[in-house]
Amino acid sequence: MDASPSPAPPVPGSQPVTGRPAGPGPQHGPAPVFPPAPAPVPRWRRTAVPAAVLAGVVAAFGYVGTVDPNEPGHYPVCPLLRLTGLACPGCGGLRSAHAFAHGDIAAALGSNALAVLGYAAFAVLWVLWTVRAAAGRPPLRLAPRALHWWAIGSVVLIFTVVRNLPFGSALAP
Repeated sequence: MDASPSPAPPVPGSQPVTGRPAGPGPQHGPAPVFPPAPAPVPRWRRTAVPAAVLAGVVAAFGYVGTVDPNEPGHYPVCPLLRLTGLACPGCGGLRSAHAFAHGDIAAALGSNALAVLGYAAFAVLWVLWTVRAAAGRPPLRLAPRALHWWAIGSVVLIFTVVRNLPFGSALAP
């Protein structure tokens, strides 16, 4: 007969000396292998698309600034203006861009104030886009709701109606 004491019975929920959980449990295999993180995109590549868009806008303003829309024959006449005598919301937009390209903001506003508002909105959105791209952040996701589209449509409609009424001649092209 052996004089050594017998081991104590295991206590439920306790862990054995090996540090592994007692009883049946998940089998631990080799550690999972993850693919390496993608290399960061260089700043010049992140800002290439905003720069290309800006180059296109500068080229368009450069062309309109060079080829004067106030001289007949350079650009087509608005079909709505030609057929009805009514100015559409875009009438005067080229003259506005021409004045804007030459730094004459007052003349640009006088030709088409809504277009100047569009230039400002574009500039703000472009700067936000470029700053976010340079910082490596995702671009803004503009998701206008139906209310926003109705508001924009209402502003354009009111602008169009007012510029064609006698008291709105300041908005006429």
